Amino acid sequence: EVLVCAGHLVMPAAREHGVQVLPVDSEHNAIFQCLSGCDSKAIRRLILTASGGPFRGMTQDQMRNLTAANALKHPTWNMGAKITIDCSTLMNKGFEVMEAAHLFNIPVEQVDVVVHPQSTIHSMVEFVDGSIIAQMGVTDMYFPIQNILLYPERLPNKFPALDFAALGQMTFEAPDREQFPCLDYAYQATRRGGTMPTVLNAANEIAVARFLAGEISFLDIPGTIKETMDAHTPTPGATLQEICDADSWAREFALARTTRAS
Repeated sequence: EVLVCAGHLVMPAAREHGVQVLPVDSEHNAIFQCLSGCDSKAIRRLILTASGGPFRGMTQDQMRNLTAANALKHPTWNMGAKITIDCSTLMNKGFEVMEAAHLFNIPVEQVDVVVHPQSTIHSMVEFVDGSIIAQMGVTDMYFPIQNILLYPERLPNKFPALDFAALGQMTFEAPDREQFPCLDYAYQATRRGGTMPTVLNAANEIAVARFLAGEISFLDIPGTIKETMDAHTPTPGATLQEICDADSWAREFALARTTRAS
């Protein structure tokens, strides 16, 4: 997670050298398309959409005995195991919040998340005049990849147009931050800055790997992240070496914590 851990180094360097960073991830690509060259001063909010994952609506008591097999059944997207688990905890959406703040050079407080189970709207931008522009389309990564590979051109592809009649309806709801605290951990890590985002990312990677191996419970994932973050005093304005050192420390701490939990 390059922008999660080192966005404060990467994006200023890109701007200094006149390099445009083009986002392929569907949510960031959607925002990129919605902005279409608008200045960041015109943005009131970036609104990232989330499917809600396979456990949307569940309480923590209901999630206590979930297995990796349960968590790997994503309702919308077909992804690798690690990202699918991150989606089930809303950690992946937290990473996207952190990345969006860096990519579009706005405070993290101006990045919101809304649960949109149909995943038809891939993200939205609200401007200071109250107008909202949304990017919509079929749920296939082919589209954002094509958009960036061909940018600034647009060419036809093999996919049929989005059928609104077949879609029927689109619904929206607020994310359940109490049952899925990883989203708030991402906001907290971004606000604290320095090495804290690296610690968040490293702790999550260890916890997810242990969960996939059947060695800890689903709820141990956010528990591990919180304990690791609580134990860390972030180094402000972290250098690359300090980021690497924090990553190593966090992995060791999280591994010890998950070993106790198992």
